[in-house]
Amino acid sequence: MRIGVDARELCGRPTGVGRYLSGLLREWTADASAGRHHFILYAPDATGFERSCEVRRIQGRPGTWWEQIRLPPAVRADGVNVFFAPGYTAPLRLPAPLVVTIHDLSFVAHPEWFGLREGVRRRWLTERAARQARAVVTVSEFSRRELIDRLGVDAARIHVIPHGASCPPAGAAGADRAPIVLFVGSIFNRRREPELIRAFGPIAQRHPDASLEIVGDNRTYPHHDIARIVSAEGLDGRVRWHQFLPDPELRTLYGRARAFAFLSEYEGFGLTPIEALAAGVPPVLLDTAVARETCGDAALYVPADDIGAATAAIERALFDVAARKQILAAAPGVLARYSWPEAARRTLAVLERSA
Repeated sequence: MRIGVDARELCGRPTGVGRYLSGLLREWTADASAGRHHFILYAPDATGFERSCEVRRIQGRPGTWWEQIRLPPAVRADGVNVFFAPGYTAPLRLPAPLVVTIHDLSFVAHPEWFGLREGVRRRWLTERAARQARAVVTVSEFSRRELIDRLGVDAARIHVIPHGASCPPAGAAGADRAPIVLFVGSIFNRRREPELIRAFGPIAQRHPDASLEIVGDNRTYPHHDIARIVSAEGLDGRVRWHQFLPDPELRTLYGRARAFAFLSEYEGFGLTPIEALAAGVPPVLLDTAVARETCGDAALYVPADDIGAATAAIERALFDVAARKQILAAAPGVLARYSWPEAARRTLAVLERSA
């Protein structure tokens, strides 16, 4: 079977969707049972999978014009049996059955977090991809309910397949790690980085060796000036913002951190808290339905709009030996639910049935 894949999110600096697709492709290209299929990746630049897949280079900026105008003729010429769109949207005119992954519906649930033009584009294209698709993959029961309630997608076409858990090296034991608080993820308004910075302030005053490491590019709307917020809180030198880190450096940071903070009020899944758990780092999360679904007992939870509670929880994750031990003891049971081989197997089965 010939499987076409929109692989543009693998180009440049892959973030959420790119890391999701990388996890699936690594398993598909290593699994002998998937070898009966031929994967064709469509992208404007190098993907990192040139040795294991056929990569069709389609020139142009990887936006809507590329997706809707440049991509379909190439897919048609290749005679694919099914097309996989891993990032919300797909060409409206495809010559093959479509399987699309819709990770969340933040742009529908909270249009105020997106510029007018971007929000309209995302809502319009995602709704049509969901209607057109023979199958819709999503990553949590929370997102499944959102697809049914907000887009009216038929429940029978939705397949809940969680991410796998990438496993950075566990690093030093908790007591030997530096008192580093880590955040990893693109910076969106819903992830409340200003509140995280302010919650860290009292910890910085009480613990001179503590630091906050923020890893992610700034995609906020309305715009939050992260550097200015850090300066305004008097935390220059105590809060370090990395717009991007290559995987080896990111793994090193996971291995050094003692706590992970992710105060997001809306996620489809939340991959980086799971990665933190896999690296032996207790996460502090905003108390939401999807956070409870994905992390269960292996996290500390804080209510929204309570910076004091966030400060207390982060401090516990850093220094309370009993609390840390309890979270990390629950981690194996949580992590057992997240497997890239299983995610790849189940997603491939959806593609096979859809073809």
